[in-house]
Amino acid sequence: MTADQLSQPEPSRRRVIEILLGSGLLASFASFLYPVLRYLVPPAVADLGGDEVVAAKLTDLKPNSGKIFRFGSRPGLLIMNSDGTYRALSATCTHLGCTVQYRNELREIWCACHNGIYDLNGRNVSGPPPRPLDVFDVHLRGDEIVVSRKREA
Repeated sequence: MTADQLSQPEPSRRRVIEILLGSGLLASFASFLYPVLRYLVPPAVADLGGDEVVAAKLTDLKPNSGKIFRFGSRPGLLIMNSDGTYRALSATCTHLGCTVQYRNELREIWCACHNGIYDLNGRNVSGPPPRPLDVFDVHLRGDEIVVSRKREA
C-alpha cells in the first residue's frame, strides 16, 4: 500500500448511517409531495369516444332488463322498462368510478362497491355517490338501439 492509501480513512459506519437516513428522509418527502402534486395537476379527462354508439339490437333486451354496453372508453347501461321504453345512462358510479348494474327485481341501479343506489332516472337515492349518473339519449334505427350524448340546449 502506498502512503496516500494509508492516510485516507475508510468510510465509517457513521457515514453509511447518514446516507441511509438521508435517503429515507428524501423518500419520505417525495411520498408526501406526490399526492399534493397529483391533486394540483389533475389527470387529463379521458375522451368518451364518439357521440353515438349502437348499444344493442331490439331483440337483445326483454322488458324490465338491462345491458352494459361500451360508450367509447367507458361503460354505459341500457335499460328496457316494463312498458317497453328505453333509458340509457352512464354505467360509471359517480363515487369511485365502479361499474353499476341494473337490478330488475328492485327496479334500481346499484353500485356494488359501496352500496350506492340510483333510481331509473340516474338520481342517487342512497349511499355515497355525490351526484347523479349521466343520462344519454336513446333512438331506434331499424332494428338497432342507438345511444347518443344529450345535446345541450
